[in-house]
Amino acid sequence: MEQVRKFVEQFYLDCGRSPTTTEIANSVGIARSSAYRYLVTMDERGILSYDGRSIATDLTRKVSPALTTAASVTGSVPCGIPQCIESNVEEYVSLPVSIFGTGDLYIVRASGDSMIEAGIDDGDLVVVSKQQTADEGDIVVALVNNENTLKRFFFDHKRHRIRLHPENSAMNDIIVMDCEIQGVARHVIKAL
Repeated sequence: MEQVRKFVEQFYLDCGRSPTTTEIANSVGIARSSAYRYLVTMDERGILSYDGRSIATDLTRKVSPALTTAASVTGSVPCGIPQCIESNVEEYVSLPVSIFGTGDLYIVRASGDSMIEAGIDDGDLVVVSKQQTADEGDIVVALVNNENTLKRFFFDHKRHRIRLHPENSAMNDIIVMDCEIQGVARHVIKAL
């Protein structure tokens, strides 16, 4: 029964749904009818809830797909001189709404060291809200001359230019006439 419960929980975390009796039977190495009997018995003992289709445990009740938002991991964006962004989606991940909020989100991998003073290091994952506008001071994914870069966005009112500011005191601003905002950075995910 412990093997069945562990499989059900891991399957739910991986797939966002309850496994079928066939999937349980194949994983645990028992007949499908035995998997069904285990589920019924476990339901009667209060180990899990089983209504003939869906299975719920204490853990799966706390994890709800409705409480997550999907985001694509789309490659790397340089934190240095602008370079072409990798347009291939590497994978899709679920982000908890309680931490990341809702909206059209995607994730880029930071490349370079121009944003280190903002806490964004080479290899960090940056959660970006897909939008075409930004407020002054936002960290943005900006498209400049068909190349993307991750910088802090400012408008230079005197020169009527856009200033893309690296958060690294050893680097200079990038001054451009125009750029296309691809999104605004909202969170950084990093290994400690």
